[in-house]
Amino acid sequence: MSSDGMNYAPKGKPAPVVKPGEFIFAAIGLDHGHIGGQCNGLIEAGAQLKYIYDPNPELLNRYLAMYPNAKAARSEEEVFSDPEVKLVTGACIPSERCALGLRAMAAGKDYFTDKAPLTTLEQLEAAKKAVETTGKKYAVYYSERLHSSAGVFAAQLIEEGAIGKVVQTLGLGPHRINVKSRPDWFFRREQNGGILCDIGSHQIEQFLYYSGAKEAEIISAQIENYKYPDYPGVDDFGDCTIKGDNGVTGYFRVDWLTPDGLRTWGDGRTIILGTDGFIELRKYVDIARESGGGHVYLANNKVEEYINVEGKTGFPYFGQLILDCLNRTENAMTQEHAFKAAELCVKAQMIAEKAKGIVR
Repeated sequence: MSSDGMNYAPKGKPAPVVKPGEFIFAAIGLDHGHIGGQCNGLIEAGAQLKYIYDPNPELLNRYLAMYPNAKAARSEEEVFSDPEVKLVTGACIPSERCALGLRAMAAGKDYFTDKAPLTTLEQLEAAKKAVETTGKKYAVYYSERLHSSAGVFAAQLIEEGAIGKVVQTLGLGPHRINVKSRPDWFFRREQNGGILCDIGSHQIEQFLYYSGAKEAEIISAQIENYKYPDYPGVDDFGDCTIKGDNGVTGYFRVDWLTPDGLRTWGDGRTIILGTDGFIELRKYVDIARESGGGHVYLANNKVEEYINVEGKTGFPYFGQLILDCLNRTENAMTQEHAFKAAELCVKAQMIAEKAKGIVR
């Protein structure tokens, strides 16, 4: 388990859904280490990484070493003009992710970006228009559910009716800041999008998914900088209350306050309350006890149970995304869902900043 969340790139077991060479993709924009998780997931599902491109040679060489079967592209245009490339995946600076997606879709490629997929409502409208006009996908790597064994298993339990109807979700998303290793853009609000837009996007997406809500309203949101006054562009704490159109409520807290003594980058937890039971996920660590993640606790009218699912569920999203791109279906995640999560995380950040008197 990595102690640095920025470079956390989960690996699963190979589960190809296509034959070798049937689905070619490229990676552009390597600013955030999540690009490793994005590439790993696609490769394990059978995709072939043909090109890697970034204008920063240090980043480019780092990922070429990680993926020696790929080659360095000379430019974005080399990638965009290659008819073999079906999808472009990227994890560039958050404020630049939408622009990359617009260029990729205009070139006829599906797009798969790290979260947060965009940082303003203007970008959201541009992305929606591009999807409509090009017919291409704007997929999002909400990794705290999609690349988590506990997160995958929780969805299975809910679908099976293990806790009845979901009525509330509670999410805790702490992260270690690692100030000395962070790039400059991390400390600029106009580039990082703010804590509720950035790591809060995981929590809002999980609320929508586990609750089944199609629409939702931000009831309240707040941000603060408690520990890092020398970095005024950073929120090190944020929380939010949200309510879905189906009556389900959610609360989450995110922060950059993980202490150095914790063996991993964050004690990420999710509690899902239903009418007939509840599920608790301890995704990355069971503090002071079990090593590793994948801890699931279930209590309902029949059982009180602990299940360790690490390495046992697979990560079906990536194979589903590949097949969605080939078949033009929406089994991995609907475009509506991806964009709704993006919209709500931007709105949560805006509400919190307005309450604090921040003007961008």
